[in-house]
Amino acid sequence: MRALIQRVTSASVSVEKQLINEIGKGMLIFLGVKNGDTKDDAEYLAYRSAHLRFFNDENGKMNLSVKDVNGSALVISQFTLYGDTRKGHRPSYTDAASPETANELYENFVDKLSLEIGSDKVKKGIFRAMMEIQLVNDGPVTLIVESKT
Repeated sequence: MRALIQRVTSASVSVEKQLINEIGKGMLIFLGVKNGDTKDDAEYLAYRSAHLRFFNDENGKMNLSVKDVNGSALVISQFTLYGDTRKGHRPSYTDAASPETANELYENFVDKLSLEIGSDKVKKGIFRAMMEIQLVNDGPVTLIVESKT
């Protein structure tokens, strides 16, 4: 499982020009699920994301987590994080999990993250929908966090 996490001052998700969810200060998480990932991967990655210290403290050092700054998270399913571009010009998605498995683990991730930082602090997109994401990247700071497997 892979998360591309961006520190943001704001982020939102819309579907068919309709606003679905938005957050202020916090993190935008694009979440990819690969074949072989499990609930343990989802829980591990959610814990790591909640405790990732990439917000600045009073000295300008990245020492604070989203919990420490009372921030929010917007979680977007993103199977293209497992796009293989090593051959040809069209990405292959054979490493990405099936939609059924990916959705189950996406929801597990969201549930665990909600337990970590508060259910009122976690927003999400619509699984498998064509979404438009808007964000203001703070820094910019963008990290990739992966599960153990």
